[in-house]
Amino acid sequence: MIASPKNIDAVKKYTAVRNHSLAICAPLEIEDYVVQPIVDVSPPKWHLGHTTWFFETFILLPNFPGYTVFDPQYNFVFNSYYETIGARVIRTDRGNLSRPSVSEVYRYRKYVDEQMEIFLQSEHMKQALEPLLELGLNHEQQHQELLLTDIKYILGHNPLFPAYTKEKSPEAEISKASGMIPFSEGIYEIGFQGDGFCFDNELGRHKVFLHDFEIANHPVTNGEYLEFMEAGGYHDFKHWHAEGWDWVKENKAESPLYWHSIDGKWMQYTLYGLQELDLEQTLCHINFYEASAYASWKGMRLPTEAEWEVASDHFNWGNRWEWTGSAYLPYTGFKKEAGAVGEYNGKFMINQMVLRGASEATPSGHSRNTYRNFFHARLQWQFTGIRLAR
Repeated sequence: MIASPKNIDAVKKYTAVRNHSLAICAPLEIEDYVVQPIVDVSPPKWHLGHTTWFFETFILLPNFPGYTVFDPQYNFVFNSYYETIGARVIRTDRGNLSRPSVSEVYRYRKYVDEQMEIFLQSEHMKQALEPLLELGLNHEQQHQELLLTDIKYILGHNPLFPAYTKEKSPEAEISKASGMIPFSEGIYEIGFQGDGFCFDNELGRHKVFLHDFEIANHPVTNGEYLEFMEAGGYHDFKHWHAEGWDWVKENKAESPLYWHSIDGKWMQYTLYGLQELDLEQTLCHINFYEASAYASWKGMRLPTEAEWEVASDHFNWGNRWEWTGSAYLPYTGFKKEAGAVGEYNGKFMINQMVLRGASEATPSGHSRNTYRNFFHARLQWQFTGIRLAR
């Protein structure tokens, strides 16, 4: 059988996405693959297995006649949160899995990738399955970002502060002139439109009414946030939500994640090791509590997600995920898909805040200004930052 050009393109895209996960893990030592310092961080080995399980479970098993599962026990090991699929290892125990070994997980990936390549070029790859394939690839790209954030947490909490890489990646240029961009009161539209992939939580496009507002032309820098700290920001309850102030006291918080005061000098753990804090660099790894407290201290606020999206064509974004003041809730008309895929986004629309943009860890081609990222207010380990509004 001769594969169609369309099928060949699907194989190329599939292979490129899958290989990027391996490239992210290439600098790791074998011991790094199994560490889980906190519940929010999954071991790199688990990410590699889970993303493979996704293709095996949702594409190959139901659609490729005669497909043989690599290991029936992996459904229990690598299922993340899909109740429809069955029982699974609880999230806190992912770091206890010394088996399957790293080499076995890599064999699992190789087996599934070979089967997927055959499947994608067969008559069983129907047009109706293309959205599911695209979802699987975007799911893997989400885990590629999580891989980097989790690897940074694992290495950044090693007392030796080992570098993930020796090569510094240049940061996107930010505006040196601090300023606010004004927008007039009116009716605007937000939400995904057009061709291409989006997640279900970006649908459907709808009108919003916005009052006059202004939004910063650049995200907050380390130096700007340091001023907040030196002004006693972590010791003044007035700027914090009650829950945020509880978090400060319970965690004895004094600074963003990965900042260390050593011999009177602020240092910051980065992917290339422990470095002296760069005051001009964009602030990173702060949670919603910290973001909103800083905004209050500045006499401003965080933008709503609607304001952010409306304004996004007028400033540079993509270096940090930017906290908004919006709770993660469904757009009007949101509907869950049938089956396990319906568990992808809708079940998390509670007790989480929306972030917009992208980050240095976001894979190429995986960002758009309608993307709705979401995390709990306490979480710092993602590449998160602040853009002010008023």
